[in-house]
Amino acid sequence: MNENQVKGSLKEVAGKVQRKTGELIDSPKQQVQGATREVAGKVQKQMGDVEENLKDAQKGER
Repeated sequence: MNENQVKGSLKEVAGKVQRKTGELIDSPKQQVQGATREVAGKVQKQMGDVEENLKDAQKGER
C-alpha cells in the first residue's frame, strides 16, 4: 500500500463517520461535508491504486 491508498482510506472512513453523525444530529451541513470528504477519500484511494498498478506493470516489464 502506498501513501495515497492509506490516506484515502482514512479520509473515506472519516467522511462516513461525519456524514452519519450529521444524519444523527439532523445537520445537513455535516452530512454534505462528510459526503464530500468520503468522495475525496475514495478518489485519493483510487489514485493510489493506479500508482500501485503502474508500479506493478513496470516491474513486469523488467
